Amino acid sequence: MIFRTVPLTISADLNTICRGDGFLFVRDGVGIAGRGEVHRANQDSVLEFLQSIAPSSQTQTEGGPGSGPIAFGLIPFLPSEPASFVVPHLAVAKSSVGTSTVTVIAESESELTDAAIADLLRSAVIMTPPAPTTNRFAVEPRMEVDAYLSAVTAARDAVRRGDISKAVIARDIQVTAADPIDIHAVLLRLRASFGSSYRYCIDGLVGASPELLLQVEGRTLRSHPLAGTAPRTGDPDTDKRLAQELIASTKNQIEHRVVVDMVHSTLLPHCSYLDWEPEPSIVTVANVQHLGTAVEGALSEPVAPIISLARELCPTPALGGHPSREAIEFIGRVEPMKRGNYGGGVGWIDAHGNGTFAVTIRCAQFSADRRHARLFAGGGIVAESEPLAELAETQAKFQAMLSAIVRP
Repeated sequence: MIFRTVPLTISADLNTICRGDGFLFVRDGVGIAGRGEVHRANQDSVLEFLQSIAPSSQTQTEGGPGSGPIAFGLIPFLPSEPASFVVPHLAVAKSSVGTSTVTVIAESESELTDAAIADLLRSAVIMTPPAPTTNRFAVEPRMEVDAYLSAVTAARDAVRRGDISKAVIARDIQVTAADPIDIHAVLLRLRASFGSSYRYCIDGLVGASPELLLQVEGRTLRSHPLAGTAPRTGDPDTDKRLAQELIASTKNQIEHRVVVDMVHSTLLPHCSYLDWEPEPSIVTVANVQHLGTAVEGALSEPVAPIISLARELCPTPALGGHPSREAIEFIGRVEPMKRGNYGGGVGWIDAHGNGTFAVTIRCAQFSADRRHARLFAGGGIVAESEPLAELAETQAKFQAMLSAIVRP
């Protein structure tokens, strides 16, 4: 296979390129959208495959991270389960410095002429916007609420006994629609409400995550772990008071510090230096606010592959717990569901080892017929946790996807 990368010379909305059957990973207009599929790989073979794709003799553009062949990827919650990657036929990348490129992978030079790429791009960007529609929806728990409350209580008691220091307990609900749900319309609603979150669409998994798991650009490494949550009401004074209470909360500070310490200790052996904010700050999204700590460093030589680092971080204590192995085993015993990709990582990598992964939260897994969507939400359980308060936190977190899906 060969590829050609050219500058993007027309206006292109990444959400339109993805529609509902393509691929998307974007935040604040910066990101990548793709269409078509040329290859699927696991974590052990994806970089080798990307590096095996030769540049076309017509390629002249040397773009930044995300230009050239890329793969969209999903890292599951359980470390024992394999990550999966898909390489798109066409990818449009928009950078933070305003440059945009188009990359097409093909079998022959004749498929990579200016005219051929223009035709592909035209068919990708020209689409009638989704029209408002009505539908009938049913929303119901997949996990019984009593089972969730029992799992939260068990986790709190395990922390109080000293068996673990934190466990994240999650639950799932299901949305059932009479007619197929328009994923393109869902993506546009997520952009309107959660434009500063990492919005993604890969293999029917759609979401808007506020949390950066890992970003690598050359040797620069970044992470932004979140843990500790309070609602937002829409009233500035009330939200300010809730943010102050969040910062002052011993329970939330402990939960947050566990996550930051794990991210730091995992990444430090791979870095020549690693800096982080001394105190957490408030990170706000449309419906909730979190404690967050920015982490940045420089990778040591030889540079560790981003997929290896992302796998070491997944799941962070913000989605699993601490100590990690004991917490994951505990979750497997008390949480009556299989998480799949929820709580892992979602993002992209390129042939140079650059990439960005978000934590897979605030998401829905859509069925093939688009009539069913499984939503997930959870929270960190420590000694001070109160089961009904944790239930309320999951209800607030569900709203991100519910508000984008349900249109009666």
